[in-house]
Amino acid sequence: MQPWSRTQMAGRVAVDIPEGWYCNLGIGMPTLIADYIPQGREVVLHSENGILGMGPAPEKGSEDAWLINAGKQPVTLHPGGSYFHHADSFAMIRGGHIDLCVLGAFEVASNGDIANWATSENDSAPAVGGAMDLAAGAKRVWVMMEHTTKDGRPKLVERCSYPLTAMRAVTRVYTNLAVLDVTEAGFAVRDLAPEVTMEHLRSVTAAPLADAREAVA
Repeated sequence: MQPWSRTQMAGRVAVDIPEGWYCNLGIGMPTLIADYIPQGREVVLHSENGILGMGPAPEKGSEDAWLINAGKQPVTLHPGGSYFHHADSFAMIRGGHIDLCVLGAFEVASNGDIANWATSENDSAPAVGGAMDLAAGAKRVWVMMEHTTKDGRPKLVERCSYPLTAMRAVTRVYTNLAVLDVTEAGFAVRDLAPEVTMEHLRSVTAAPLADAREAVA
């Protein structure tokens, strides 16, 4: 079995983002996607702290401390990119002007519910942040995450056990083992990582899975 690495997952997501879409990348793993947008494809990346036209991460040593994404990571700006007040940024989100948001998650349910802001497993103060607005305001929500927790518990479930960020928001999930669509009937597998079998995927998923690979082909 050869699970996809995080960079391979980012590349897989990036290839699937269509030409011309305005896309927000959530804090954490999804920020890697900016480095793998196919050359020549116009995908306009948005950051909720007030950037439109965000580029890939800068080369080491050329970081600009004033140019960061919502996760405080240094980024670059494509020609024609712009900066603006975060209130204007959230007006874009809440106004339905973002075609796609890619978020990380603790859990995704088979009906598209997403939990990505609190696990209640430690004493740190949780904060839902912009994810609530993004999950509700973006036209589409995809999730990029590991298929299981570090101790092997499934993150794809029939019903989320953690506090919800949004209900029925997610339409697609990219993990290190598979790409799955969220359909009216539940999770449908579109693609598998090399040598990953449906049997193994079902053993690490706490929800029914349909095999939609032939339908896609």
